[in-house]
Amino acid sequence: MADKFDNILRSVSGEDPRSLLKRVQGASSGEEDFEVLRLTDTELHIGLPADSALLDSILALGFEMDQAQEPSWEPAPAAGVAPEDFYSTTHHRTQVWLGGEWRVVADQRMDGCITHQSGQPRCVKLRDLSAGDPVLVGFAGVRVVHVDSGDEGYDFAFMANDVSSERRAEVQTSRVVQLARQARERGEKIVWVPGPVIVHTGASRELEILVREGWVDSVLSGNALAVHDIESQWLGTSLGVSVDDGRVMPHGHSHHMRAINRIRAHGSIEAAVSAGDLKGGLMHALVEERVPYVLVGSIRDDGPLPDTEMDLFKGQDQYAEQLKGAGLVIVLSTMLHGIGVGNMLSGEVPLVCVDIHPAVATKLSDRGSAHAIGIVTDVGLFVRRLREELVG
Repeated sequence: MADKFDNILRSVSGEDPRSLLKRVQGASSGEEDFEVLRLTDTELHIGLPADSALLDSILALGFEMDQAQEPSWEPAPAAGVAPEDFYSTTHHRTQVWLGGEWRVVADQRMDGCITHQSGQPRCVKLRDLSAGDPVLVGFAGVRVVHVDSGDEGYDFAFMANDVSSERRAEVQTSRVVQLARQARERGEKIVWVPGPVIVHTGASRELEILVREGWVDSVLSGNALAVHDIESQWLGTSLGVSVDDGRVMPHGHSHHMRAINRIRAHGSIEAAVSAGDLKGGLMHALVEERVPYVLVGSIRDDGPLPDTEMDLFKGQDQYAEQLKGAGLVIVLSTMLHGIGVGNMLSGEVPLVCVDIHPAVATKLSDRGSAHAIGIVTDVGLFVRRLREELVG
């Protein structure tokens, strides 16, 4: 048996350590050897092997180390490469003991590492490391702060980390309206991540109204959203199906390609709007209202549109830039972009995922976006209800 050391842990979540201990036992799944040395109303003394990976799981449950320990830093051995034992970040707010005090890590996100400059710890992607950058290794001198979904600022405990098709959509929509108004009062951004299905269902018309009324601060999506929105404006179809009566139109399979070609002739979506060729739709509204949008492509995209960023690294950076200052993110029927955004987002920002399929919202949580709020309903009905409550 490996040597054990005594970890004195305190509950920072306000929860009884006895309750947290039950989850510690669940987290171990019998695979890790640990010993409870002492348990009080405020502390848990636990013995763990020196090389145990369970400590990270325990800290994530709501404990912190009793005494601050100096963190260990090692230089990045090469550009884009971290030391072998680097600390891998979560989306939860993280603090590092630096300069004799706990300092909040800037730019918090999942699956990054922590470096520091001039006394400020910062979360960075592996690829952004420069050779020689100091990188945090191990778990000493780190604590993770969890946001209680029942706090006043979040006010969403009944849905957070839970996905159900049995909850009334009206109640869920009203809660999202509340979150949107709270974000607006705090001066924070409302970022939308819609998939192309909003065009198929007619929800893009409702979202266009929300753009005009100032409830959309940024749109993050892919090539298909813009393609089908523009197709609907020029040809009256989405994926070749009439947006008015649902009929499959003759040669409709080629409509999206004709829309792409016409935009490419203009050089950009904005140029098509400026020329007076594109006169309506969601993309038209975004251009007219100067609302920033980022379209990131994938291997399956047709065209693509000239506005679509096909460099994945650049696309990720552009997404991350638009997510700065976000107070609410609403994902509408797009698992691909929803998971991508969820991985970039701090756990303090509510992430609402709306989809007719429960598995999509569940998948978002399974991928680590534990702050995701799942609403299982028709996306067209959801956006219409949201518009009615926010705008009238």
